[in-house]
Formats: sequence, C-alpha cells, structure tokens
Amino acid sequence: MGTTTSIIGFDSAWTDNARAPGAICAIRTDPGGHRSLVPPTLVTFDQALAFIQAEARLTDLRILAIDQPTIVPNGTGMRPVDRVAASVIAWLGGGVQPANRSKTGMFDDAAPIWRFRESLGANENPEVSRSATEGLFLMEVFPALALPSLDDAFCGRRSGPRYNPARRKTFQLASWRAVVATLRRQAEMEDIAGLAAWAAPLAESPRPRKADQDRLDAVLCALIGLHWRTKPRQTVIMIGDRTAGYMVAPASADIRARLETAATAVGVPVDADRPVVATPD
Repeated sequence: MGTTTSIIGFDSAWTDNARAPGAICAIRTDPGGHRSLVPPTLVTFDQALAFIQAEARLTDLRILAIDQPTIVPNGTGMRPVDRVAASVIAWLGGGVQPANRSKTGMFDDAAPIWRFRESLGANENPEVSRSATEGLFLMEVFPALALPSLDDAFCGRRSGPRYNPARRKTFQLASWRAVVATLRRQAEMEDIAGLAAWAAPLAESPRPRKADQDRLDAVLCALIGLHWRTKPRQTVIMIGDRTAGYMVAPASADIRARLETAATAVGVPVDADRPVVATPD
C-alpha cells in the first residue's frame, strides 16, 4: 500500500476576522497515486484546524502550505526573507507586506497565528516533508512568488497578475482570468480531479469577490505544496531559514537565479536544509 497524502492549502488572511475569513482546501493523493481536489471553503483559524484534523483521519501524511509568515522574530521592519522575495515581486510590479511583531492582530504575542501553530503541533521542516510517509508538516508559501514559475506569462518586468478584487485601482479582470487559466492548466498537467471543474465558473465571473480570490489563493497554496512534495529538487526553492523566517516556492531557472542573487546580496541562505549530495571523486 502506498502513502495517502493531503496537501492542504490555507490562505489565512493573517487575522482572525469572521467577517473576512481565510480559505482552505486540499489536494488528496490515494495509494494508487490518483489526485483529487477537496474544494476550498472559507474558514476561521479554528475551522481551519478542524479541517486539518479531519484530513488526519483520512490520510497518512499531511503537508500544510500556509500563505502567512510562521516565523517572525523581528520587532519591526521586514524579515530578511521578505526582502529577498520583495526584490522579485517588485520586478513583477507588486509589493510585499512586511511581517513584524509590532503588527497587532497579525504577529503580536496574542495573534491567532501563534495559537494556531501551537495547536497544530506540526513539524516545520519543509525538507523532511519531501520524503516523509506520515505525520503533519507546516511550511510558509507565497502565491505571488510562485505564479511566475507556474506560468511563464507572469515572468517578466511588471508582468505579475493584478488579480485581487479588493484593490479596485489595480485589479484587472484579464489578470484574474489568466490566473484561473493557470489553475486549469495545472489541473491537467498534475492530473488533479475536480480542479478544472471547480475553477471553470471563476473564469466566467464578471465581478470576482475578495472571497473568490481567497479560495483561489488557497488552491495556489496547495499547488505550491504539491510541487514541493513531488517535483525535482532543482525546480523548487526554500529561501531564508527556520530561525529568521523562510518561504518555499516553485522556481523556474529565471526566478531561482533572481532569488539567489537577491539572497546573496543580503546574506540570506537558500536551500539551507537541503542535504549535501556527495559527488564521486
């Protein structure tokens, strides 16, 4: 029997506001290797925890890919990993919200992410999750950083998609539809049952809502986790470390080169936990 796996994508929305919840979904893989989408649903942190606990009753291995910083030791400013990501996101035409402990409700001592993380009790070692056969793992991801590697159309100066409906001044319906199209192509490429059908109505929506984007980002988080788990190691990347903060992402050759250059410039490790493979003499 093979391992049953659940790659869980969680767009947490960073705060625990019942009126503006996050979204969670899963990509399950059965012992035969068949993949299927558990469609995204809007959730609070407590509801997300219940979702993850339910997956534990159905699968051997769970990998939670969350779109929120999980390690934030700095009191102000940006984490080193945020600076590296920001260099690429700025090139794409976007920005990175800094994570620091002064942000009340997001990263202060009473913020919900810390209670959630403690209740979760996950192993936060992404490298180990690539080969694990059981247990629960946690890792931080960033959909905006992943998109240029998932779709070449988004990889270029100011080519990042503007698909957040809450940002009315910058939102572009064409960008929204392009991101949905990327999901549908991923559904076909990765053979994920139910994903293309779930995404199809989003492409037809003339006025997507923020909640639609939250659900879409949850699926992107799960896809990042799937790539991390299943793709060759040179096609994914971990920037930063588990002390000062990190992110995991798919990495095309261009994006990897840009991230490595930016990381070197500010002294941030890349693939810090990757095992060293000995080469023959």
